[in-house]
Amino acid sequence: MRLAELSRHSGVSTATIKYYLREGLLPPGRQINATTAEYDEEHLRRLRLVRAMIQVGRLPVSTVREVLGHVDDDSLGRSIRLGAALWALPQVPEPDQDDEYVRAAHQEVAALLDRLGWHNAKLLTTISPAYRSLVVAVAALRRLGYDWGAERLAPYAELMHRTAVLDLDHLEAQPSEAERVETAVLAAILNEPLLRALHRLAQEEETARRYGFE
Repeated sequence: MRLAELSRHSGVSTATIKYYLREGLLPPGRQINATTAEYDEEHLRRLRLVRAMIQVGRLPVSTVREVLGHVDDDSLGRSIRLGAALWALPQVPEPDQDDEYVRAAHQEVAALLDRLGWHNAKLLTTISPAYRSLVVAVAALRRLGYDWGAERLAPYAELMHRTAVLDLDHLEAQPSEAERVETAVLAAILNEPLLRALHRLAQEEETARRYGFE
């Protein structure tokens, strides 16, 4: 397809597509002549991913470029490639390790991983943004007087593991390695708000079942 067709199929203006091409967010098309290039379904898929990261994820172009660099790096193994792409997304800042609540949260999260038998996750605690986010959340709850320790967190973690299995089942159904990594990035941006909304709807449903609408 030509640039105008790519614009029509994607709903993205030709000016924006040209900007993405200049910024390296979209691979160049196959050059037909000095002024015309041809694009395919891969460009359309990548364009939708870029738009999701910029419009929904509110990511700056520099971050999108970094994420896509990991998506396209086929020299990496799947786990490292997925991790590098996801870890390039915005994360919570490093917590203050001297804070007593942070130290206690580290202990609780470590106990949770032991309880669940998540030994691989425990190996990544020094570099995993997800681990850091959980520590920050648990520390904030403890600071406010709420005790969310390993025992209380475990049932939620088990539900999240079931969700992770569904995520990876869907990811593995994608036809190429690049599409699998793209799916993971897209899921991090779009699926988390979706799961949050489903959680709240489930709470509303269960509240109505237990207490009615009065």
